[in-house]
Amino acid sequence: MKTSEPTDMTLDAEALEELRPEQQLGKTCLVLAAVCLAAWFSNMVNGAPLLDALPGMLLLYVMVVVGLLIGRVMPFYLPSVAWVSLVSILATLPVMPGSEWVVAQLAEINFLAMVTPVLAYAGLTLTGREFAMFRQTGWKLILVAILVFFGTFVGSAFVANLLL
Repeated sequence: MKTSEPTDMTLDAEALEELRPEQQLGKTCLVLAAVCLAAWFSNMVNGAPLLDALPGMLLLYVMVVVGLLIGRVMPFYLPSVAWVSLVSILATLPVMPGSEWVVAQLAEINFLAMVTPVLAYAGLTLTGREFAMFRQTGWKLILVAILVFFGTFVGSAFVANLLL
């Protein structure tokens, strides 16, 4: 006998749909502003004046919000990171008017210093669920991770040696 009640998988899909960043723009914009503020201050670690990096950080914020808005209104699903990347690529294309200014402003930001607080936050947000999934996958995940890291390192070293 079939019922019209949704299955657990349907409920999970609906719950995940509501949790997507483009579906909660208000919260996402506030969190994004906090992250941009932390990244802006972390940019100062390299000796860059705060005011020099402000236009670039505001541009990054705007590009992310525009990407999230596009992801919200599009009739088909594509991850937010794809829309944000597309907006950023289009804004920095040489054929776009003002792209030289955009690139110059973004050059004032040290992206390595900027991702440090983001990666720290990502590490802090690991939950018991992720650790349980890690325990279930066991040694195979560790082996695959080591091989991926090793292959990436060797491949990068090979390309760098070839080109340099």
